[in-house]
Amino acid sequence: MNYTGAYVLCSREGILERIREKINRDPYANLLGIEVLEVKEGYSRASVTVKGEMVNFHGMAHGGLIASLADVAFAAASNSHNKKALALNLNISYRRPVKVGETLVAEAFEESLGDTTALYRIVVKNFKGVLVAVCQGLAYRIDEPVT
Repeated sequence: MNYTGAYVLCSREGILERIREKINRDPYANLLGIEVLEVKEGYSRASVTVKGEMVNFHGMAHGGLIASLADVAFAAASNSHNKKALALNLNISYRRPVKVGETLVAEAFEESLGDTTALYRIVVKNFKGVLVAVCQGLAYRIDEPVT
């Protein structure tokens, strides 16, 4: 490996990319088709397209799908400092129904970061930018690297 390759693997950008790739290999997220699009320190963006098997008995996207998307974005943002973070709590409020075929995007924003806990705000919007859900996540931080 040359010096440039070593820099890419050890740089902050390289670590963030490895975290994004690791979360994108998550079996549950893969089952749902959730993809982490971007990870920065304290921030992430993830998306999913609602399929027919992801709806409730009203024919709208199941709340569990929306919560799962928010949780994946929360996981990516809370682990972005390369310190393992585990969810302690995730609260969600739904704002509007979502139909089959719509693509949802969740963005997670770090609100506070401590040695052992961190707080995140997660917003879920549809492809038109209309608010679908808002969440708050609390993470417990462990002094172990993610990568």
